[in-house]
Amino acid sequence: MDKSKPFSPITLAAIDAALLAGDILNQGFGTDFSISCKSGKHNLVTEYDHKSEKAIIEFIRQNIPSSEFLAEESGRQEKKGSSILWIIDPLDGTVNFAHGIPVFSVSIAASMNGQVESGVVYQPVTHELFVAQKGHGAYLNGRRIAVTKIPTLDQAFLATGFPYNLAENPSHCIEHFTDILRLGIPIRRLGSAAIDLAYTAAGRFDGFFETRLAPWDCAAGCLLIEEAGGKTSHWNAAPFNLFADQPLLATNGLIHSEMLKRLSKT
Repeated sequence: MDKSKPFSPITLAAIDAALLAGDILNQGFGTDFSISCKSGKHNLVTEYDHKSEKAIIEFIRQNIPSSEFLAEESGRQEKKGSSILWIIDPLDGTVNFAHGIPVFSVSIAASMNGQVESGVVYQPVTHELFVAQKGHGAYLNGRRIAVTKIPTLDQAFLATGFPYNLAENPSHCIEHFTDILRLGIPIRRLGSAAIDLAYTAAGRFDGFFETRLAPWDCAAGCLLIEEAGGKTSHWNAAPFNLFADQPLLATNGLIHSEMLKRLSKT
């Protein structure tokens, strides 16, 4: 990573923490490790989720003392007088990781005054480091990235994901998915929303949609999209709110209106 880029100490701390966590995940990937299940079908957690999260939090605490945390496995850890909220997914794509599929990531975002200011998504197996800082653009391994210029939905290449309670069909996600499928355009489901968003920011996908995501799934990825020139919103066109528990749409901006029309039909 080229640290000569105009990154703040907060962003640099997020980068270093993500790289540290990525090394831990790479050490564990493909080995024997403990796996348990949280609520919902196949909602897995491994010992490496916990190891990665512990390492991230300890590193940030040492380097950015005025921090509090919202992390997937340990929840909210508040600190009186803190100015930075770190939103952390130590292993996004746990089901892939647990089954030996090399598609998973670390996602770290730093929020100040209710705004995400820094975001990092790191894919350890491919050594791809996606970094965004508010007002400074988005980067992949030090190279500036941008969303695609595909102008219409029928030319688009999309990514999506499904919630663990898919059988309950929340927000009619099954009908929305089949409606998009009927357009005959390619759709991928990689199993890591953070990677889906990072790939959209990098111009690999033209858009991404999912019914329900936790803040740690998408905080860093949404900043990547915005800093790469794309657009995020809820499916009702309202500005995206990390904590609203509402469906997310992230696109190159050019196909956003068409996607919203499709997603508002059901």
